[in-house]
Amino acid sequence: MTLTCFKTYDIRGKLGETLDVAIAHRIGRAFAHVMQPGTVVVGHDARETSPALKAALTEGLRERGTDVTDIGLCGTEEVYFATGYLGAGGGIMVTASHNPIEYNGMKLVGPDSRPIDPETELAAIRAAAEADTYPDTPASGTLDFRDTRPAYAAHLAGLAGLADAPALRGLRILANAGNGTAGPAFDAILAELAERGAEIAVERLHHAADPAFPNGVPNPLLPENRGETARAVTAAGADLGLAWDGDFDRCFFFDETGAFVDGEYVVALLAESVLAAEPGATIVHDPRVVWATTETVAAAGGRAVPSKTGHAYLKAKMRETGAAYGGEMSAHHYFRDFYHCDSGMIPWLKIAGLMAARGQPLSALVADLRARFPSSGEINFTVPDPAAAVETMVAKLGAEAASIDRLDGASFDFGAWRMNLRASNTEPLLRLNLETRGDPALLAAKTRDIRALVESL
Repeated sequence: MTLTCFKTYDIRGKLGETLDVAIAHRIGRAFAHVMQPGTVVVGHDARETSPALKAALTEGLRERGTDVTDIGLCGTEEVYFATGYLGAGGGIMVTASHNPIEYNGMKLVGPDSRPIDPETELAAIRAAAEADTYPDTPASGTLDFRDTRPAYAAHLAGLAGLADAPALRGLRILANAGNGTAGPAFDAILAELAERGAEIAVERLHHAADPAFPNGVPNPLLPENRGETARAVTAAGADLGLAWDGDFDRCFFFDETGAFVDGEYVVALLAESVLAAEPGATIVHDPRVVWATTETVAAAGGRAVPSKTGHAYLKAKMRETGAAYGGEMSAHHYFRDFYHCDSGMIPWLKIAGLMAARGQPLSALVADLRARFPSSGEINFTVPDPAAAVETMVAKLGAEAASIDRLDGASFDFGAWRMNLRASNTEPLLRLNLETRGDPALLAAKTRDIRALVESL
């Protein structure tokens, strides 16, 4: 049986076609056989299909002798935390994050919440799940249920980097959980901060988890999904707007005017926050849009290290370099002291702390970055062969570029402007990002020219 739900570094499939409870059962057996984890933490998101997939996954794990600790309805980062906190041999989150409702999937980690190696471990799990034949029948594993959220909330409050938690008093936040799983975790963190003297006023939007997603599957990365949050920020008179995707491993920011804050500027601000607490630290970043981050890191005395895009690659690079923080413009933010994993909650804690420390609104913190490093935002193209399109563009533009970096797709540096073109790891798309140094007119012209060139392919 061929399982096409296995992607570059996780599992994602269309329900009833490429993913169902029988396949989830196979994956559980395969994970237990390949990883030999001893104990696995499992959790699930708010989708209607997630509990049944988790139950089948759990059955498969237990059949191969693995003990299972179920932490229930949660966010992906809560599985990451619980895996490390409980000393488990692995963790599996049943989630399709921001994908359409007809999809579901799984995110997998090993001991200490380290990423599963895509080329060895994930490939072996896929092969075992496809064969689904094993030489022995071990004793069945156990199943227990744990509530690790209080420990998780306490840990995150401690990582916030707030030298003076009461400085956040009076901060007003508009929080849009999108009917995903962010709401309960957010509330637990607020309660922990309140015990430490940080009294934050909050307006909640779509806060309760709802498997029907009556307001649509949350994906604030799409511009068409931001308007409601932006309007709610200004209506509430909030200082800060937050919105999460379905499993809240990504956090999106809106300033007090309701303006969306692009991901590369959030990476730069988080790098600044981390470096203020840890001078000289290493910061890992993805290669799509880099100038705001690299120059912020250099000015703060840190070391910027690029990594191939994708959580498995960012996490591995962070462990390799000892980096304190890693950021992607797609709103994945990774922290060494959170098992090198991505969190959708730590970023807002640190940004709120930076606002308090500087005594400035978020719009002011971002304004300089926007002016110095305007960028196009990610532009996606549907082409027959994205990888081949990248090579065609290298052939067409290579002679004009001062340099071309092939770390992830192709990054072209033309001096006054720069662009990255890469095939998506998860979808059949070609992704384009451009940036300039303080020249929005040049950005507009080059975006128009490159868009036309790609469309001509």
